[in-house]
Amino acid sequence: MFNLLENLPSDLTGEVVESLLESDHLRIERIVSKGEVSPEGSWYDQDEHEWVLLLRGEAKLRFKEGNRTVDMEEDDCINIPAHQKHRVEWTAIDRETIWLALFYR
Repeated sequence: MFNLLENLPSDLTGEVVESLLESDHLRIERIVSKGEVSPEGSWYDQDEHEWVLLLRGEAKLRFKEGNRTVDMEEDDCINIPAHQKHRVEWTAIDRETIWLALFYR
């Protein structure tokens, strides 16, 4: 047993992705970032669906279709269908942003 909000990585010079559980049809990750954004011009285009819950911090996602943005705060969640191109526009720089991401088929 462990707490998702404790034992955070001390080196956050880049986003830290930790795999918590993995099977043929499901992957669960804890992602910790601080001021991280997707590289300019890059888009996530995943074969899996992604359900993500923002546990701590703030973030903004951008979706390529319709150039739509979504502001996320603590306890917000969103389901991103497979191949829906998206990127992280920004995450809070003054504190950790902690995501719980479930990737499923």
